[in-house]
Amino acid sequence: MTRDVAGPTVPGTVHLVDLDGTMQTQHARGGQRDIVLVPTPSQDPDDPLNWSPGRKILSMTCMGVYTLMVGIASAAIYSILEPIAEETSLTLGDLNSGTGYMFLFFGWGCLFWQPIALQYGKRPVYLFSILATMGIQLWAPYTKSNGQWIANKILQGFFGAPIESLCEISVTDVWFQHERGKYLGLYALLLAGSNFLAPVLAGFIADGQGWRWVLYWCAIFCGIGFVFLFFFMEETNFSRRSITGVTPNIDTQPEQTASTSKADEKVVRPDDLDVASEDGSPTGSFKPKTYLDKVKLWQKSDLRKDNHIRGMTVRPLIFLTFPVIFYAGFSYGSNLIWFNVLNGTASSILGNAPYNFSASMVGLSYISPLIGVAIGSFYTGVIGDKIVLALARRNGGVSESEHRLWLFLPSLLLIPGGLILWGVGAAQHVMWFGCVFAMGVIALTNTIGIQLSISYAVDSYKDLGGEAIVTVILVRNTMSFAIGYGITPWIDGMGLQNAFIVAAFAGLAQCLTFFVMVKWGKQLRKKSAGKYAKYVQKMAESGLVH
Repeated sequence: MTRDVAGPTVPGTVHLVDLDGTMQTQHARGGQRDIVLVPTPSQDPDDPLNWSPGRKILSMTCMGVYTLMVGIASAAIYSILEPIAEETSLTLGDLNSGTGYMFLFFGWGCLFWQPIALQYGKRPVYLFSILATMGIQLWAPYTKSNGQWIANKILQGFFGAPIESLCEISVTDVWFQHERGKYLGLYALLLAGSNFLAPVLAGFIADGQGWRWVLYWCAIFCGIGFVFLFFFMEETNFSRRSITGVTPNIDTQPEQTASTSKADEKVVRPDDLDVASEDGSPTGSFKPKTYLDKVKLWQKSDLRKDNHIRGMTVRPLIFLTFPVIFYAGFSYGSNLIWFNVLNGTASSILGNAPYNFSASMVGLSYISPLIGVAIGSFYTGVIGDKIVLALARRNGGVSESEHRLWLFLPSLLLIPGGLILWGVGAAQHVMWFGCVFAMGVIALTNTIGIQLSISYAVDSYKDLGGEAIVTVILVRNTMSFAIGYGITPWIDGMGLQNAFIVAAFAGLAQCLTFFVMVKWGKQLRKKSAGKYAKYVQKMAESGLVH
């Protein structure tokens, strides 16, 4: 079925709340009957949007296991940098430079893995990624030179790249827009939480078994995760025929107008109709997938698609010209660099005078960031969804993607406050509790930045979300590489106190930019509508709209 585009609407502007109850489209159930289902689910019960709650939760559990295991492997060394430097020829600068390269390839590796996952399936990419990460962790303890260390980190970043861009799309595959914030908040909790949980575990492992066993245990965790995903992860790729943010030609009768059964129905039941396959051809009565069908390494529908990997690889670079997507990457990166600054200095600040923490105590201090991550995830997810719905109701039922940016308001105080308390406080030998409290504050703002930046990009360009997220990650991780590479000479050159005073003002200036997008973001999205519609048309014709 062709989907000629009659004209673009404003991407990211959707009618989310049916205030008058007159919209002929599918609505949520229960106490949310006035909420419009965006995107409109198809009539296929195997559409991930139509899955049962249990099936959706299992999918999110698998995404969470992957994020947790690969995330722990990426951050486990942060509380043991000093012991590694003492027992090897690697300096603290070498170790931080290596993690900088890792973050760089966490971003640029998405240009390879994201098209592969959208073309051939997310399940095989997740499985290969976690298995490769396991092997890299087994190799890491045997690196003897700076060159080997950097090579190890580059490969870890490349093979672990799906953690940065694929998980967000797995969330949007399964959940509607009014539910999405909660589960993107869960992803942010697991991504940031794994990075702060890892040093807690690593510190005790290093004290009890030596720092090399930190890396061995990371490999064991990845092995356990691989087994779990192999038996329980289901493919979420689905070729969607309804397009969000593009006005289709009326002759095509898209899903949104064709599937208007009852306003309060969430899905059309399979026993009431014949189901169309993903390519639009009728299939007769619906036959539920067996367990073996669900856990096949590849789905037939993905293997039958025309190959469009080249286009999906190039478009994320083209999307750098979309101001909203570039801003989302800048916002994400600007928040994440303080996480890198924290991790790059935690071992040296807390492990030396006047604190003299052991590796296990440095690790234990990361409980504070874990608490901060949990608070940030709840704030941006559960509370954030309620705020977005409230703003949509105030706006005549129409939701703008900038509505979620208002959740950045607390960061205006928390980012500079947390950085000053951490860096200046340490320079002035503030009580250890002040430094540990600052770690929690910085982690909270990091989580807010992760969730809101990703949500803004996906809400603005949902039908190209898989590629837009890659663009966001490219910007974000290039910034992370720069700070990881330069953090040690920066602090050595300026001193701890002056470096973090500069960081505090830089963080405040960055956060203030959300006001610019609140004011002009919709205009920028409107100007991009024509290009967005053109690329969505190409994806739709290829059966790759997700």
